[in-house]
Amino acid sequence: MGYQLTEEQRDIVELAKDFAEKTLKPVVAECDRTGEIPLDIYEKAFDIGFQTMEIPEEYGGMGLSYYAIYPAMEEIAKVDAGFATGIAASSLALKPVLIAGNEEQKKMFAQYITRENEKGNGFAAFCLTEPEAGSDAAAGKTVAVKEGDEYVINGTKCFITNGGLAQVFVVFAITDKTKGVKGISAFIVERDRAGISIGKEEDKMGIRLSNTAEVVFDNVRIPADHLLGQEGKGFTYAMKTLDLARPLIGALACGIAQRAIDEAVAYAKTRVTFGKPIIRHQAIAFKLADMDIMTESARSTVINALNKYYSGEPYSREAAIAKCYASDISVQVALDAIQILGGYGYSREYPVEKLLRDAKIMQIFEGTNEVQRIVISSAL
Repeated sequence: MGYQLTEEQRDIVELAKDFAEKTLKPVVAECDRTGEIPLDIYEKAFDIGFQTMEIPEEYGGMGLSYYAIYPAMEEIAKVDAGFATGIAASSLALKPVLIAGNEEQKKMFAQYITRENEKGNGFAAFCLTEPEAGSDAAAGKTVAVKEGDEYVINGTKCFITNGGLAQVFVVFAITDKTKGVKGISAFIVERDRAGISIGKEEDKMGIRLSNTAEVVFDNVRIPADHLLGQEGKGFTYAMKTLDLARPLIGALACGIAQRAIDEAVAYAKTRVTFGKPIIRHQAIAFKLADMDIMTESARSTVINALNKYYSGEPYSREAAIAKCYASDISVQVALDAIQILGGYGYSREYPVEKLLRDAKIMQIFEGTNEVQRIVISSAL
């Protein structure tokens, strides 16, 4: 599998695999069909502690290394990438708090995810994208105006994973319109503050077991001490967060690709044409080999990004490569699996068409793959 794990880390991965296969898998097909979010299954995942893996122990979490978190999340994504995305989104929101927050902010935010705060439900959300500001974050229109010892936030965020479920947000808003990206700041905002409403909830092509929604801020007042770090540093915190998050998207994409391989191999062993299983036909065998090569190579780019991160070296390029390559191959491997299954691959009776629908978003969120290529080429 590419990861060199300690015994403790292997136990975490096995726990994730066991949960995904026994608890999550039975509900996936129906929830994918209806678009229903399986909150009871999320509750079971939270009881185990999957949403706290990244939270340091001093704030009530498991404090695990990414070397353990990523393969564990890959196992969950093999069964359903949408469910894995819902868990990952809380960690995405946590990252800027760990990057820029003070001790009180870290403790407070973590308690919403660990559910030590009575209002916390395990879900948090990272609110950056806006209707007219996706890849171009500087085009955002959400503003935060300081009035005395408070900030007043106005604006709309869209395509927010966990947006309709989260009880706490990290919100990026403009505090100085004259400074471009250097005028963006980051804030912790609790869901129960007056003026927050949930707008449109997306009916998505894939990852349908995760909630994606619009979040509207209408004269939302928060204490000035909810500012993360310094005014004008929000864009920097967001980019550092995305650097950390992109290899995880790579891991989720590898989970999708691995499931596609597993399904294709299982089918190819039983489907007989011209007197033998199709896995013994070179055309199919070589396609499966290429799928395996791509997936293991993608997994290696994820591990390489982690190695760079833990060595203390710059890793933006490696993170972009991991996200870009793994998501690209997950789409291709899912397509190849559909081709191997033929008509059955195109039918919802088999799960491989869903893998393609889930894989596509991996090329889009956490920075489109066009943005990743900007990052990579800029490094060159």
